[in-house]
Amino acid sequence: MKDRQIVLTRVIPAPAEAIWRCWTDPAILPVWFGPEGYFCKTKEIDLREGGQWCFDMIGPDGKVWVNRHRYTAFIPEKQLEFLLDDGEDDVEPMRVVVVLTPEAGGTRITQTMTFPTVEMCQGALGFGADRLGQTTLAKLEAQALKLKS
Repeated sequence: MKDRQIVLTRVIPAPAEAIWRCWTDPAILPVWFGPEGYFCKTKEIDLREGGQWCFDMIGPDGKVWVNRHRYTAFIPEKQLEFLLDDGEDDVEPMRVVVVLTPEAGGTRITQTMTFPTVEMCQGALGFGADRLGQTTLAKLEAQALKLKS
């Protein structure tokens, strides 16, 4: 399964409570989510287990990626899970697990993306999903630090 996964991790100097709020507050999540230079245009947002977030991710060149996150688990301040796809039910979704772990000086976020196939994972890596994902976590950190202060 590891050949179908991209794992991103970062220690953020903020409490898990602030990071959790960034993931679960409908006014905050669309502000930071996505790589540097990208922004989200929300169509529907219901951030809870059983809910979903449907949005367009718009790249710096104006290209639009349709996204749907269907939330399958919410363990407050510890873990959330969602299925990620383009809103169509014709392709198996990617599974995303976000784990928050307290550490000295902050909280470690570990985000594991499991793709349906090795080829899809390799395609995402070829696109730079690992590097772009780190810029997303940097935006999350900036947002969490705003909440902390």
